[in-house]
Amino acid sequence: MSAATGRSQASSQRNAQHAEIPVSLRLRIIMPVLNEGKTLARCLLALQPLRAQGTEVVVVDGGSSDDTWAIARALADQVLLAPRGRAAQMNAGARCEGHLRADVFVFLHADTRLPAQADGLISAALQSGANWGRFDVRLDSDHTLLRLVANMMNLRSRLTGIATGDQALFMRRDLFERVGGFANLPLMEDIELCSRLKKTSAPACLRQRVTTSARRWLQHGIWRTILLMWRLRLAYFLGASAHNLARRYGYAPEPALVPAAIAIMAKAPMPGLSKTRLMPALGPRGAARAQRRFTLNTLHLARQAALGAVTLHCAPDAQHRFFRALRRVLGVACEAQPDGDLGVRMLGACARHFARDPGQPLLLVGTDCAVLAPGHLQQAALALEQNNVVLIPAQDGGYVLIGMRSLVPEVFEDIAWSTAEVLAQTRIQLQRAAVSWQELPALWDVDEPTDWQRLQKLELGHE
Repeated sequence: MSAATGRSQASSQRNAQHAEIPVSLRLRIIMPVLNEGKTLARCLLALQPLRAQGTEVVVVDGGSSDDTWAIARALADQVLLAPRGRAAQMNAGARCEGHLRADVFVFLHADTRLPAQADGLISAALQSGANWGRFDVRLDSDHTLLRLVANMMNLRSRLTGIATGDQALFMRRDLFERVGGFANLPLMEDIELCSRLKKTSAPACLRQRVTTSARRWLQHGIWRTILLMWRLRLAYFLGASAHNLARRYGYAPEPALVPAAIAIMAKAPMPGLSKTRLMPALGPRGAARAQRRFTLNTLHLARQAALGAVTLHCAPDAQHRFFRALRRVLGVACEAQPDGDLGVRMLGACARHFARDPGQPLLLVGTDCAVLAPGHLQQAALALEQNNVVLIPAQDGGYVLIGMRSLVPEVFEDIAWSTAEVLAQTRIQLQRAAVSWQELPALWDVDEPTDWQRLQKLELGHE
């Protein structure tokens, strides 16, 4: 064979490998996350070509307190909140209603990236007779020992028919539902599910590799991590309870939810009257669209937090068509804000709530904080078990959230609203009222064009 012929055949093989693989099954990628804000944008950006081809991406948060929720909201088709734990989160992602009914579920960790044309590879494997499967894995490190670890993971999985979550498990929807989904375990949920799945059929073991983070090996020591993982698997194989193993190795169960009502202070999205400080960058209509978006986002996350009743307190009144539509379509409780400055209006919302239900704590939020997440609301409600008041400060000197167990009217008096002195003056009022309070980590509002630019960078993964 001539050199030219050899080069031609090699080129043809490379072209065949990169040729587009047809996709005939509808896929849903389900990603459980918890405080993945530093790396999540990069992971979700890598999935955008699959979204463009029709794959649905559902991110299921376990109560993050960083930028995870805001990033996922911008780059995924759906963002949900579920009880903390990969099993519970992945089951929630499988149960949710999608834009289209998915034929296949792909369970992808937030630190794992799929190979090129993963949708076509999965579709081809399942149409060839398999009902479930996984990919080979590589670790994102050049360390020789970690390359060996990845090769051993792949070999063990191929021999045993058991895969780990790092290998991007995929399966037909009807099979997942037939076997009952993931068992509610704090760990080993992937191994337990594979044990049930392989009783129905053998997995498709794809040789194309997902790339997963080596951070746990590098942070905790390679040999130490290897020994720990084998010790856990051996104990589980010998009959140890996954719950007992989790407690023994430091797994912290999620605290129980503390009920609280949520009041959202919202302005109608009226050009020229809402988000006026954004008008130089967005124009009157663009600023109104931003207000509408922020209100819908805040309403969604408040409902996802599942703490209690959610009420929208509307300005200038509750009769604007936007509020009427929310009431009619989504069943949102809407009440008009009273006349007066911001303190009068916030006091009115709190007084109205405690007159109706004096025994239930209240969380009061605006709509300007684009990085507020359900996990923040849950943490705030939990803080009220030990304190009279809870605050989430804003980086501009105000606050994003105030919550209270009972009415403390003093916190709305003698405050220079819309200035950098709001938080400091509120602290003085809390001291005068002799009530205990807790402050959670500060967040930031979108008030100025620079804040809007910061939000755009965050949503594009540049923050």
